[in-house]
Amino acid sequence: MKTLSYLLLVLAIIFNCADALYPTNGDVVELTPSNFDKLVLQDDAIWIVEFYAPWCGHCKNLVPEYKKAAKALKGVVKVGAVNADDHKSLGGQYGVQGFPTIKIFGQNKRSPIDFNGQRTAQGIAEAGLAEAKKKVKSILGGGGSDSDSSSGDSKDVVELTDDNFDKLVLQSDDVWLVEFFAPWCGHCKNLAPHWAKAATELKGKVKLGALDATVHQAKAQQYGVNGYPTIKFFPGGRKSSSDAEDYTGGRTSSDIVSWALEKYSDSIPAPELIEIIDEKSFDSACDNKPLCVVSVLPHILDCDAKCRNKYLDMLKTLGEKYKKKLWGWAWAEGAAQLSLEESLEIGGFGYPAMAVVNFKKMKFSVLKGSFSKEGVDEFLRDISYGRGNTAPVRGAKKPKINKTEPWDGKDGKLPEIEDIDLSDVDLDEKDEL
Repeated sequence: MKTLSYLLLVLAIIFNCADALYPTNGDVVELTPSNFDKLVLQDDAIWIVEFYAPWCGHCKNLVPEYKKAAKALKGVVKVGAVNADDHKSLGGQYGVQGFPTIKIFGQNKRSPIDFNGQRTAQGIAEAGLAEAKKKVKSILGGGGSDSDSSSGDSKDVVELTDDNFDKLVLQSDDVWLVEFFAPWCGHCKNLAPHWAKAATELKGKVKLGALDATVHQAKAQQYGVNGYPTIKFFPGGRKSSSDAEDYTGGRTSSDIVSWALEKYSDSIPAPELIEIIDEKSFDSACDNKPLCVVSVLPHILDCDAKCRNKYLDMLKTLGEKYKKKLWGWAWAEGAAQLSLEESLEIGGFGYPAMAVVNFKKMKFSVLKGSFSKEGVDEFLRDISYGRGNTAPVRGAKKPKINKTEPWDGKDGKLPEIEDIDLSDVDLDEKDEL
């Protein structure tokens, strides 16, 4: 009996280890929901944390470089890894949507920085050292001279007043971060270059404004400003003063950008589902998008307005679900854009059909399963995690788009049959052989 229990214990250990990419006795610390807060959030050390899945090919390829970086940073920056496939709650807490995702937990542990550098030991190590350097400078009072704050343009920060605040912020559809400051405030002066750099980096997505609260006291009082600097977030769309939220991120430009982009992705509207009727509509849907979701729906004579709207509503719902991905969404009627269908190898097995395309790399992946909400959702989820088979776009170039009439929202009508005058035809005549 003891032998059986021992064997079961050994097997359990073996299977658990099989799911882990890093050995428990190595330089990469295994992190779980039970130890994450204590080891990472409550620790003064800088942490680099990888969120991975055991089945992820990119994660497996990263292992030797990540282990090498952990060894090089030992004693300076701590390096850990989370099996986010097993610990989905921990991955979800930090917005992990693909693998591997690497985050740096620096001065502000509650707002980690996304690592977007080269996935090499040197790239990872340099990012960790840069964050450690920032922390040291901040402690020594040198945050204002940090190179992180050096390349912003103060012109990108909008000057706000009591008179223009409502028009520019509340009555616009833009997403805003607003700093309430005092000219004599030392912390405000240290923040200024970081605020300017963040404004430059966030241009086109989030607007950054600054209001001198010692001059424009009405707005400062309206938003309960009692200390400086105070930063408030205003979501997109027309808003009221009650929609303002407190900023909870760090004070470096990278902290501000990271926090603002996360909020921006939460507040952006669902993508428009665009019918492909010409080059312009196709470009509008897919140009400058990381991926484009292209659907080909049955002809209106094979699927009436009610049927088509059911498909379109499903696609819009999934567009809302995956809106943070910033994908493009487009659709066309079956056989209306044959060049597009041939390039993406869809439509040959019937409609509806779908392909997800990366037009920068000229690669695509085709939906093989059911064109249902569940089937498409599973397909897109796999795509978002880097799974799925891809193929090169046929011809390695953008397909030709035909100019067609947009759908009018109505049922299709069969073409009228032309009346033929048979009065002069002798039906009793037989053709001679």
